[in-house]
Amino acid sequence: MYNFAMPRLLTCLVAVATLAGCSSRDVQRDLKIVDVRTGWYDAGVVGGQNKLVPGVTLRLQNVSTEDIASVEMNAVFRRVGETQVWGEHFIRAIGRDGLAAGQTGQPILLRSQLGYTGPQGRSQMLQNREFVDAKVDIFGKHGNKPWVKIGEYRVDRQLAAP
Repeated sequence: MYNFAMPRLLTCLVAVATLAGCSSRDVQRDLKIVDVRTGWYDAGVVGGQNKLVPGVTLRLQNVSTEDIASVEMNAVFRRVGETQVWGEHFIRAIGRDGLAAGQTGQPILLRSQLGYTGPQGRSQMLQNREFVDAKVDIFGKHGNKPWVKIGEYRVDRQLAAP
């Protein structure tokens, strides 16, 4: 005699196990930003003038005891002393393959699309009296958790390597 309850029970157990593995994680607690470098990146020539944009390079370290996957990150750039957003960079910082417990991921480069343009050389642009420094706020998100701030850095007034 065939037991109809067994396949249903097995299906329910698989569904519960799958959902348990999909819980949203607290990125403020589970991830740490390490190896941070900030600076101004060469964004090429725009309209016949050199362009510099603020950016940050960092790595994420999984400080939890469990693997973590599918983490989104957003860098929000502002000029120092201003509240208006001066550019953003959104990425999937940790893909579906995940980051193992205790491991540190590959370098992540986040750059604003907005910056400064000028006819002078890039290093001279950083010395211009009209130049206003920038800062970047880093936000992270996993699953259905809300965005949370996981870092804030002032962008160093130096040319950054690509």
